[in-house]
Amino acid sequence: MRLSEIKIRLKNRSQIAFQLPNGELVPSHFHVTEVGKITKHFIDCGGIVRTEEVANFQLWEAHDYDHRLHPEKLLHIIELSEVKLQIPDLEIEVEYQMKETIGKFRLDFDGANFQLKSMLTDCLAKDNCGIPDEKVKVRIGEWKQKETSCTPNSGCC
Repeated sequence: MRLSEIKIRLKNRSQIAFQLPNGELVPSHFHVTEVGKITKHFIDCGGIVRTEEVANFQLWEAHDYDHRLHPEKLLHIIELSEVKLQIPDLEIEVEYQMKETIGKFRLDFDGANFQLKSMLTDCLAKDNCGIPDEKVKVRIGEWKQKETSCTPNSGCC
């Protein structure tokens, strides 16, 4: 999800809920403690220099049960960060404190909740590393359901 999309989603909401990949909701007393732009400048294992940029939200929960982040407040924080930090319409990455480490997630929306989607690592230079693309190999005719023949006294008729 991009910044432009979350801003549209926030405009018509009365509350915000973030759902973890396991189905649990982030406690409703969470705060967005940071909105920022993260630039990653790196070299992959094939020697290619790359740059990636994402908008980053950091979700945090404390024992402050009396305050809730309302959609209009988050919208204001996003718009302010776009101006002050000159953040373009980037994909959003969300950080959230898990039990033992910080989890990083992509963001999606299911019509009711903002979905925190798991991220996976990947090799960006598979061709240079000798890692073949995984392709489903199917022999012609195997994808079809084989017809069974019906013979007298077989019980199929």
